[in-house]
Amino acid sequence: MLYPFTFDPIFKERIWGGQNLKRLYGKDLPPNVPIGESWEIVDRPEAVSLINNGPYKGKSLRWLVENHGAELLGSSSALNGRFPLLIKILDAEEKLSLQVHPPAVIASNMGGEPKTEMWYVTEARQGAELFVGLKQGTTRSQFEAQIRDGSVSNCFHRLSVEQGDSMFLPSGRVHAIGGSVVIFEVQQNSDTTYRVFDWNRVDVNGKPRELHIDQSLRCIDFDDFEPELVKANHALSQQILVDDDLFQVATRKGNDRQEIDLRGSFAIIGGISGEIRINSSEPSVRLGAGEFCLVPSTVGSVDLEKTSDSEFLWITAGDEQARRTKP
Repeated sequence: MLYPFTFDPIFKERIWGGQNLKRLYGKDLPPNVPIGESWEIVDRPEAVSLINNGPYKGKSLRWLVENHGAELLGSSSALNGRFPLLIKILDAEEKLSLQVHPPAVIASNMGGEPKTEMWYVTEARQGAELFVGLKQGTTRSQFEAQIRDGSVSNCFHRLSVEQGDSMFLPSGRVHAIGGSVVIFEVQQNSDTTYRVFDWNRVDVNGKPRELHIDQSLRCIDFDDFEPELVKANHALSQQILVDDDLFQVATRKGNDRQEIDLRGSFAIIGGISGEIRINSSEPSVRLGAGEFCLVPSTVGSVDLEKTSDSEFLWITAGDEQARRTKP
């Protein structure tokens, strides 16, 4: 019988990363290394999560999908045989590259994978900002000219952000994180990224990172102007942040005891603040800030005990047909 699973995080060194995940969430980071990403739930060829609780401790998410896929996923089918979502925490101490992910309609022709995602801001320090979409009126020819002269960042829509803000990023939307921010990222199970511009940075070997100008120009939606943030509404006990065919994300909070019906699919719970106890079955799970739990579809419903300051993300996925037809 399946039960709510927690996993060991997988840390990724990035040129733009820092050590804030240790300060905020007590992550056991390697010292003096810029950790930009913590892959919390992942089923990729290059990285896979290991279960760290209950009878299946030490087994991988890959094993779980291969041996208990129908019980785990329910109505949310696997994506190319793998778990359909990838959950990360991003620590952007510095700016990320200006980039884009390919839409499904052209991704396979380019040898990549489509990638739609969303960001939820958990910490925003002074100067925190996002680059998302294009400034109103930006044309493709103007964009290409400013790539050549090194000023393409001026074509991007810039937004100051605060804790609790979120942004939906459909594939084809150009974007970058502007630094001084920590983000929970929910995305399709993909790692295809095309870089437009990387602020003329060099890597640890003194070489500039690879850019993908031609691929980016094929992927960018040049009609996507000045998208808006979803601002946190603190008066709501539940706020829907994303309601898309690929995945749905909401915040929930309060100190009540609550039972939530899984409605035939799996769910992922991500701790934002406080503590949550998941009592759906043995073993029970205590979830703190910066921790994630995967609840299989066969659990049916989850009984949550919440502290007075608890807030969490509630994440569910769409079905295979929606993912195949999403532009």
